[in-house]
Amino acid sequence: MRRSAFAFLAITISATFAAVPAAAQLSDLLLGPKTLFDRAIEARSLSDLARDNAIVIDVNRVMADLGTIKASTQIYEQDLLITGLFAEGKTYRKFEKGVRAVEGVKKLYWHVAYMTEKAKEDAIAAGRMMDWKDVLTLETKAQARLIGTAGIADVNFRVTADPFGNLYLMGRARSDEELKKAIGKLKEGDDVKKVYNYALVRP
Repeated sequence: MRRSAFAFLAITISATFAAVPAAAQLSDLLLGPKTLFDRAIEARSLSDLARDNAIVIDVNRVMADLGTIKASTQIYEQDLLITGLFAEGKTYRKFEKGVRAVEGVKKLYWHVAYMTEKAKEDAIAAGRMMDWKDVLTLETKAQARLIGTAGIADVNFRVTADPFGNLYLMGRARSDEELKKAIGKLKEGDDVKKVYNYALVRP
């Protein structure tokens, strides 16, 4: 690998972890230990990758200012996906306002919900919602299905799960066939309720 890619990876890790709360850092490590490495080697310019990381750092700062880590991000070519669950309406509204003020975002896919702690506990008890460890499992298994499938360049895709059993796909497919295959593999999970596709097709 080129030395510049290694340098970019080192800078990305340092800058990102410096701006992310501790629990969010742990989440990044659990959900995608290869994500930062993949971003350094995929077929995109370093300037484009840097713009993505700058946006994520700004969103993390919004979370840090609010003292919350109740949301997660995925980004590809400045298209930003936000998922999360807030128990306080005031924090939810401040977070949305802060995210929408972040510069450089081309498209914002907003999948953040507001739910009281009581409603959340009831939903988990009734099986309508997953707890955090099950969300991690759902997402990790989904990523593994892409990695283990011939004809899918998993390095070009981002996958995120939410507590309601939804999966979100971002990134780039090299053909319609590859995109259909990726979506199909994500749908194979037993606990997957719906797959939201925000990936683009570009050879």
